[in-house]
Amino acid sequence: MDEMEEELKCPVCGSFYREPIILPCSHNICLACARNILVQTPEAESPQSSRASGSGVSDYDYLDLDKMSLYSEADSGYGSYGGFVSAPTTPCQKSPNGVRVFPPTVPQSAPQQHLLPHPASLPPIPRNSCITCPQCHRSLILDDRGLRGFPKNRVLEGVVDRYQQSKAAALKCQLCERSPKEATVMCEQCDVFYCDPCRMRCHPPRGPLAKHRLVPPAQGRISRRASPRKISTCTEHELENLSMYCVQCKMPVCYQCLEEGKHGTHEVKALGAMWKLHKGQLSHALNGLSDRATEAKEFLVQLRNMVQHIQENGVEFEACLVAQCDALIDALNRRKAQLLAQVNKEHEHKLKVVRDQISHCTVKLRQTTGLMEYCLEVIKENDPSGFLQISDALIRRVHVTESQWGKGTLTPRMTSDFDLTLDSGPLLQTIHQLDFMQMKVPAAPILQLEECCTQNNSATLSWKQPPLSTITVEGYILELDDGNGGPFREVYVGTETICTVDGLHFNSTYKSRVKAFNSSGVGQYSKTLIMQTSERLPPCDIQAIGAVAWFTFDPASAHPDIVFSNDNLTVSCNSYDDRVVLGNTAFSRGVHYWEMTVDRYDNHPDPAFGISRGDVLKDVMLGKDDKAWAMYVDNNRSWFMHNNSHTNRTDGGISKGATIGVLLDFTRRILIFLINDEQQGPVAFEGLEGAYYPAISLNRNVQITLHTGLPIPDFYTPGEADPTSSVC
Repeated sequence: MDEMEEELKCPVCGSFYREPIILPCSHNICLACARNILVQTPEAESPQSSRASGSGVSDYDYLDLDKMSLYSEADSGYGSYGGFVSAPTTPCQKSPNGVRVFPPTVPQSAPQQHLLPHPASLPPIPRNSCITCPQCHRSLILDDRGLRGFPKNRVLEGVVDRYQQSKAAALKCQLCERSPKEATVMCEQCDVFYCDPCRMRCHPPRGPLAKHRLVPPAQGRISRRASPRKISTCTEHELENLSMYCVQCKMPVCYQCLEEGKHGTHEVKALGAMWKLHKGQLSHALNGLSDRATEAKEFLVQLRNMVQHIQENGVEFEACLVAQCDALIDALNRRKAQLLAQVNKEHEHKLKVVRDQISHCTVKLRQTTGLMEYCLEVIKENDPSGFLQISDALIRRVHVTESQWGKGTLTPRMTSDFDLTLDSGPLLQTIHQLDFMQMKVPAAPILQLEECCTQNNSATLSWKQPPLSTITVEGYILELDDGNGGPFREVYVGTETICTVDGLHFNSTYKSRVKAFNSSGVGQYSKTLIMQTSERLPPCDIQAIGAVAWFTFDPASAHPDIVFSNDNLTVSCNSYDDRVVLGNTAFSRGVHYWEMTVDRYDNHPDPAFGISRGDVLKDVMLGKDDKAWAMYVDNNRSWFMHNNSHTNRTDGGISKGATIGVLLDFTRRILIFLINDEQQGPVAFEGLEGAYYPAISLNRNVQITLHTGLPIPDFYTPGEADPTSSVC
């Protein structure tokens, strides 16, 4: 449980929470610390006065949170949280941004502690008082209730008490004035631990105290833990118990709140039912996080083994290198020192990368384990209202933490093998050129779609190596199929990165791909490019023919948050942000039509559908950059977007079961969208020229299924094709 300790400490004082309260941002703070960091804004600078005068609107974000105004996160200059022990020499301090910081109520000579005086003895909170969350830096104005308007986090307080009791070496007397002695008994009626001298002095076995039951300290600790569940009362109506849960406000309420307060028209449910529901949701979320933690532990073992393997392989590699160098003549000995330095550099680089990953993963795992233990302790609480006050925030934290263990996190960044070999065959006169050889095959080339084109019965293709690739390439192999869906065949082998293939069939659709090779072997294929040759008819007699194409979504080029199923025809997403996925086939000529159905549509998101280049941004909505042409749509309306320019707002949205059609016509160079077999708005984009991939963007609220190989809709008449034109 040591990892959970950071979850139980106040971010202001750094000690365990005492009387914690919940801020509207879901973070916690001690009640005493909250009073210490109160600030007061001048009347002229208060949000109310700025709002009334119409100025300063951009500096504040107003939210209706029970009469409290929320400052913008950008305005986080409300003093500091350090130095609460000593009071200032003046009645109040003024920070550079014009706010007054109230001094702590604890005297200057007193040690720092959380104990609060009786509420009646506290000075009243001045007007315009506000408090800034020390974790997210959101500031909010207090209403007339002051700090009493914030709910107490009884669940967190109970977890802290249990944690401190489990860590206590021995129970101490609660009445010793200086050095508390070890307690010998506990009075169940007084709920106080006594040592023998204090028991004889303060709790004599006579009079009314003779009927009190004294038990051993350990038994008293157990009885404290087993205390009955507290009955929570409403902060607005102190005589009413909290018995219902407002779904809209996400807070427990009483019957009087429903009859008199603002919750009267809101949806409410039974407190016990919502308590069980949220406990189940948190438990379910913890199951997924627990699996990630288990995988992380196994991953750490793998990384530690890699360190040992790297060290062993490094020693073995050095020994082999020294043996080869010693067998050569004096000229080879002069070169040996340089080669050893290079090996040692590679050795240290591998160790540094793996050790850094171990350190990063260890910290993340510690944080994950602490959150898990804290959540498990919260689940043990039997206070429904207290649990529901923090359950939503905890569920979000668990989901966010689980998403941080996503794809790539538990993958080693470095291999333990040394991908180098020493060639000892050269003659003595070539010893000065002796160097290491790479044992890796080249990466898959990238097709340069802007330079790929067809003209008549010829096709020109251009490609390049990935920008960050440093592996030597000795040549390339270009392959085309037979234009009728047959097997691929080699049409070019050489060192050039552009090739024109002549003598192809007219009016045929060819698939092409390219791969690189070196002395270590042949690399992976590039993406497949589909190109169509021209017809032999005269231009006046040519009618565009829509090629029926079959394709799927491409996992290799998609964002890591995209989830594939149904043989890569159905996609969803793990992120709340928009992520892009492309089709595995690019179109450069002809008329093509495909559809997508909405399998799931929650919380009114706005997915985007369209086409893009291969190097489109994958972590923003489709159409945000100049590499994509898209239509994004919600449940009411749609817009066309290219290069972050929004045009042609059109009524009519989507819902679960809706069908979105995309019509790409290279003969007219236009793009048209359909929703439920009806054209959505005018022609979306014109002047399209080049090769494009089908593309969509979506978040975790949407699931899409792709349908290909469809004929062109009956309402559409293709335009006239130009056989002499070339397209990318």
